[in-house]
Amino acid sequence: MIEEALEYIRSNPDGVLQSDLWKALGIDSRKCSRIVAKLLKDGLITREEELADGVRTYRLRAVERPECTDRFTPLMASDIFDPCAGCTDECVPERCPKLSEWLFALAFSKSSGEKPHAAASL
Repeated sequence: MIEEALEYIRSNPDGVLQSDLWKALGIDSRKCSRIVAKLLKDGLITREEELADGVRTYRLRAVERPECTDRFTPLMASDIFDPCAGCTDECVPERCPKLSEWLFALAFSKSSGEKPHAAASL
């Protein structure tokens, strides 16, 4: 039901009134409030107080997500995670085999036409 609610909210560019959401989904207002609370907690929607026909309700809008939702993608080269992130080794970067492997994977992903990651454009 959460997915249906989010899809309904996303399908309305101007957002939807919470009072209309529970009616559209065929659920009671209490269940709708729980769904809205979960979507808010997950950062998937915003909620603004609004008066509709003299009654207080909330306008719900979907949060626009950037194209890349995976927060670790900038640290990836092909399928190799950046070895320096969180590394506790005391090494010389110019001689680190883990870093060299990651850099080669990064260079290969750029030359093979894979969609470049944010790290690749640094």
